Amino acid sequence: MKSLSEIETTSKRASRAIGYSWGIAEEVGKSIRLLELFGFQGIKNLIQYFQSKKKTNYQNIKLINQINKSDKSLYCPIILGVSFLDQIKKLESFQKCSFNGIAYPLLLLPFLSRCSEIIGKRIFFELDDNKFLLNFNISISSNYFQKELLIKSNNTEISFLENKDNFSELDWKNLYKLSENTFVEETDSLKHGAAGAGLTDND
Repeated sequence: MKSLSEIETTSKRASRAIGYSWGIAEEVGKSIRLLELFGFQGIKNLIQYFQSKKKTNYQNIKLINQINKSDKSLYCPIILGVSFLDQIKKLESFQKCSFNGIAYPLLLLPFLSRCSEIIGKRIFFELDDNKFLLNFNISISSNYFQKELLIKSNNTEISFLENKDNFSELDWKNLYKLSENTFVEETDSLKHGAAGAGLTDND
């Protein structure tokens, strides 16, 4: 079994060989490592994308807007991912942004996962009928189970979710009330017997 370090290094070198700068290639290496770590087919998607890139001019996007439409070709998922990392603080204020076509969109997934950690918010990523919930770069929940290779997405939507409790205030009060049973009322004997409560200074 290949180590994550091998996966990252080889993906980085292959990205440089295909024409990306060393800086972008390094980001690709980190992202493919994450995909494989989370159980997605990072290597397979990357090599398929590189093979298709030799025959197709995918569109690079530098400045991301709330609604993004390409009149030429599908967006390059790698340049899009790097642009997301660079602009995530601004994009967060949109609450939601959309794209009309991304090539091999699964390659965008780890970039968004890293963005989730940077802004401290969950990100909901919809690729047509496939849905992904990105949890602070710790885990990814999804209804996609390697059904088929996602060559392109027609409609893509990315939402930034506000942090909120997953329980009601009543549930919290009930739990806190139960926790109060561990509180011990302070008495004179406890005061004298507690650590550091002696009358003699040994320093």
